[in-house]
Amino acid sequence: MSETTYTVTGMTCSHCADAITKELGDVPGVSKVEVDVETGRVTVASDSPLATEDVRAAIVEAGEYELVTS
Repeated sequence: MSETTYTVTGMTCSHCADAITKELGDVPGVSKVEVDVETGRVTVASDSPLATEDVRAAIVEAGEYELVTS
């Protein structure tokens, strides 16, 4: 099991959280998604580590959001 926390910009409400949760939940191997709109943190639990590009693609698909990378 792998758990990773990402920072996502552009979230403002529970609809944003729902959209991101749905899209990330559709990524193969993802078992749980937790979104904190206030902090912009998205925690994803998965069977194995996810490719950053897969996470980014799901977040972009959810709407006007952006994955922040360090």
